[in-house]
Amino acid sequence: GSEMCIRDSFKWLGLVGCYLLMMFYTVVCGWTIAYFVKAAMGTFDGTEDVTMVFGSMLGNPMELTGWMLLVAVIGFGVCAMGVQKGVERITKAMMSCLFVILLILCVRSVTLPGASEGLRFYLIPDFSKMAENGIGEAIFAAMGQAFFTLSLGIGAMAIFGSYIGKDRSLTGETLNICVLDTAVAFLAGLIIFPSCFAFGVDPGEGPGLVFVTLPNVFNQMAGGWIFGALFFIFMTFAAQSTIIAVFE
Repeated sequence: GSEMCIRDSFKWLGLVGCYLLMMFYTVVCGWTIAYFVKAAMGTFDGTEDVTMVFGSMLGNPMELTGWMLLVAVIGFGVCAMGVQKGVERITKAMMSCLFVILLILCVRSVTLPGASEGLRFYLIPDFSKMAENGIGEAIFAAMGQAFFTLSLGIGAMAIFGSYIGKDRSLTGETLNICVLDTAVAFLAGLIIFPSCFAFGVDPGEGPGLVFVTLPNVFNQMAGGWIFGALFFIFMTFAAQSTIIAVFE
């Protein structure tokens, strides 16, 4: 009886958690689609202030709602096609392409003038700051990040785990996921922080950082609009894969 009770309460907690996650994820995925369109149309060719583009998009609820609804429709569409047929095929190709673009952006970002300050900020630990804010606080933040980035909480990873065949070792898959996820996060940091310092953007800006610093990097690249459009379309697929898992 008590086991049934625990299972039932977890079921509802899982559903509520997924709803809460989606309130954030569908909106941000909408931003990436919007930026794909903007990049493809040449918005980031150096003529417009990137910060203003982001600000005006956030200040337009109709535009944001439209993109968010599109994300939701795509998510339901893929789930209707079937996760393995739909998600697995598309995501594999897209993630490989995203990885290649991340490597190219890394090289461009760390060679920007003024990038060395950003590398120092990113890679050299400042333990005095940790002590100032409390070691426990730092550990708590790191654990929160780990749970979020690996989708460990509220059963999200269990959804994909249920599709794994008996021929695969869960431990092996787990290690692969941790290594790949950390590698991508590390590369993202190598792109974001040097470019923050190169363009004088506050590195503590949160989720908006990608949408403010990266278009500036694309401006500095030959054929930057192509890289911008590709980056944001691959990012859309990365975000959409999580959305599909949670919808599932």
